[in-house]
Formats: sequence, C-alpha cells, structure tokens
Amino acid sequence: MRDVSAKVKTLRTATAKSILKVSPATIQMIKDDKIPKGDPLPVAKVAAIQAAKNTSQIIPYCHPLPIDYVGVEFELNKDSIEISATVKAVYKTGVEMEALTAASVAALTIYDMTKMLDEAMEISSTVLVSKTGGKSDFRQKASGLKAAVIVMSDTIAAGKKSDESGQLIVDRLKNEGLDVIDYQVISDDPQSITATINEYADEKKVDLIVTTGGTGTSPRDNTPQALVDLLDREIPGIAETMRAYGQERTPYSMLSRSIAGTRGSTLIIALPGSKGGVRDSLDAIFPAVVHVFKMLRGGNHDTRN
Repeated sequence: MRDVSAKVKTLRTATAKSILKVSPATIQMIKDDKIPKGDPLPVAKVAAIQAAKNTSQIIPYCHPLPIDYVGVEFELNKDSIEISATVKAVYKTGVEMEALTAASVAALTIYDMTKMLDEAMEISSTVLVSKTGGKSDFRQKASGLKAAVIVMSDTIAAGKKSDESGQLIVDRLKNEGLDVIDYQVISDDPQSITATINEYADEKKVDLIVTTGGTGTSPRDNTPQALVDLLDREIPGIAETMRAYGQERTPYSMLSRSIAGTRGSTLIIALPGSKGGVRDSLDAIFPAVVHVFKMLRGGNHDTRN
C-alpha cells in the first residue's frame, strides 16, 4: 500500500462511465417498468454508492477514503445503457478507482436484474472520463526562478555541527525546478540576518529566499523578529499552513514561529531548524506556493496559464 502520509488533502473528483449493451426490447421493458425483479436503475444507483464507499475492501491497494459525494446517472439509448458515476472526497489520494468501481457495479447490478431476459447482454466498456485534485493540479512552472538558502545557527556557523536541514532545502528546491544560486550558513545574530536578507532580496534580486533555523523560543531564536521589519507584506497563510500540516504529525509544531512574506518581488519563507520540520513544511507548501510569483507579477489565480 503506497505511503500517502506526506500528501496534503485537496478536493478530489473523478467521473467514470460504463456502457452496458442490451437489446432494444430490454430497454423498452425498463422504461415500461416490466422487469420481473423490479426497476433496476434505483437498485443499481444504491449499489454504485455502496461500491464507491467500499472500494478499499475489494481492491487491496486502494486507501480507505472519507467519501463526500457519489452521483450516479443513467442514459437509456436504443441498445445500450450508459452509466456515469462521479465521486468526490477531500483527501490525500484520488478517487478514480472509487468512480470506476461504482460505474462497474452499477452495470453488473443491471446485468443481474435483467439477465434472464437478455442473454446477449455485454458490459462493453468501463472508462475513466475525468479526474481532478492533487498536487499536479496546482503545479506551476518554477523554472527560471532563482532561490537562495540561508541556514541560521550559531552552532553550525561555529563549525560545531554539520548542516542537514539547509541541504535538504537545496535539494528540494532543485527538484521543484528552481535555480538555487547560493547557500550559506550564518549566525543567529539579528544584524547578520538583516544584512544577508537585504543582500539577496535588494541586491541580487532573487525570487525566493528560504531560511532554516531561529524560529523557536530559545533566547537566540531571532529570525521572526528580524524578518518582520524586513517584509513589505506578510503572508500569514504560508506559515499557518506549515504549522497546521506539521501539527498533524508532531505536537511540537505549534511552537514554531515560522513567518513568510514578500520584500519587493522576493518571497521570503522562514522554516524551522529541524530536518523533520523542514521536510514537513516543504511538503505542506509546495508546489502551490510557486503560484505567488505569478501574482507578484500581476497575474491572476487562473492556474491554467
């Protein structure tokens, strides 16, 4: 079973269609309500809903899902019945298997209720018509964007400890398509923080600055205070999202004082110092956070462009 614990919840939708080939006489009997076992369509609808909700019990690698909606529609043609099933859920993984299962079971239910009347019946196809949701829907072009990574730690700056969190950020940004032009370690001194941020934002004009460290509550955790005075506009939702995501994985996430915002056309994001905090924070905000650069350049929220 695939590990989806690092994924974020998004609205997932999927529509699948099954086509059941039947004789024109069978179609007419359904319309005239003359099927001996009763009207198969409402029974098939209930069966489809139950199938969608129980997909994980019959297909081993499917995750149990908190399904929010199942819609089933039927179209009676001259010699076929088209069954359309739509499933929605706000979750970490898609619902296409639930939609396909629902459409298939609806077709099988109609088949079972009419098989004594039509020996030539055939389920000719079951296909996924559409699906939405997940990170792929929110992924935008990051190539051409320049980034800098700053590690803020007295211990690492003094050579008493090696950096892991900063390197993790560098690797992740590169994987997201950003060009990491610089990486450096500085002390927790507020003046050093201010000077370094100004260098990258005002002089080098990088698009993204990601820092790690200094967001806790120890006496030398100065990052948030230093950044507040540098930001033109804070973006509270970024830090709120990182903390909310992290809190579901560790009870200590609420203690982070991470902050994010813009200085000119540069986005600045302060991450925690621990590897786990960095990993969770990056999982929480990427790739959706890349959308901010389009907005900074006067774009709109249409992610198709």
